[in-house]
Amino acid sequence: MMTGLWLFVALVMGHALADYPLQADFLAKAKNHKAPIPGIDWWIALANHALIHGAVVWVLTQSPWLGLAETLIHFAIDWLKCDGRTSFRTDQGLHIVCKIAWALA
Repeated sequence: MMTGLWLFVALVMGHALADYPLQADFLAKAKNHKAPIPGIDWWIALANHALIHGAVVWVLTQSPWLGLAETLIHFAIDWLKCDGRTSFRTDQGLHIVCKIAWALA
C-alpha cells in the first residue's frame, strides 16, 4: 500500500497521462460544447474523457467511489473550462486539488 505522498505523486502522474496522451486531439476538441465537432455529441466525448480519469483514480486508490467522484468532478471542471468560466491554469489546479483529496481520503 502506498503512503499518502506517493499516492499523490502517482495520482498526479496518472492525471498527466490521462489529460495529455490518453486524451489526444480528438477528445480535446470533441468535448467542447462551445465549439462542437459536427456529428459528435460533446457530452459523450467529455464523459469518456472523465471516465478515463476516473479509471486511473480507481486503479491507483483501489476505490470505486473515489473513481466515481473523480469522473463526476472531472466532467464538471472540464465543462467549466470549455464554457470559459475557468482558465486552463485554474482547471489544472482544481484537478490537482482533487488528487490531494483522494490521497488524503
